Amino acid sequence: MTSRETVLARIRAALADVPSEEQPQDVPVPRDYRRSHTHPGQDTVALFAERVADYRATVTRTDRARLSEAIAAALGRRAVRHLALPDGFPPGLLPAGPWQWHQEPLDVPALDALDGAITLAAAGIAVTGTIVLDTGPGQGRRALSLVPDYHLCVIHAEQIADDVPDALARLSPSRPLTFISGPSATSDIELDRVEGVHGPRTLDVIVVERA
Repeated sequence: MTSRETVLARIRAALADVPSEEQPQDVPVPRDYRRSHTHPGQDTVALFAERVADYRATVTRTDRARLSEAIAAALGRRAVRHLALPDGFPPGLLPAGPWQWHQEPLDVPALDALDGAITLAAAGIAVTGTIVLDTGPGQGRRALSLVPDYHLCVIHAEQIADDVPDALARLSPSRPLTFISGPSATSDIELDRVEGVHGPRTLDVIVVERA
């Protein structure tokens, strides 16, 4: 008997007492597992900022009134000038200055020639310090946040969930989801960290809080 046949035989044995007319949706699945590793009353935004910073990303907390200033400060600090701008990014948030905004459609060579990209986010996860993009308005397609060497992401405080289950409940499984936990990084066999291998080398995150 092959390994495949062994596995299938065990599955059939486990399902032997299941009525043939039963469908998966007929049997409720218990969802009583722990949904979050945060503590009651814990500051979700502060935890998110702390965990994102642990990944060597830079986090700025600001309010809506000073968001354009925060974007300008981040771009000035990185000395970037040419940035990809996804469809649906609010033009009123873009600061005045020396920056040139390159709108879609952009092919991969054009994206690679830019200094970076600016996007919004679909959700954030406090416990893991993760940003989630789903290609919605202001986020662009996946290549927009993976090809350029720099990524500036703007996320609103109310988009940050405590933990993974709550974040997933806010997202649609039918959309392409990109989970970003800090700048792109990997390690070789000697555990030497190398950044920018399969995504941006530098990540800045601006958290927009209610004033």
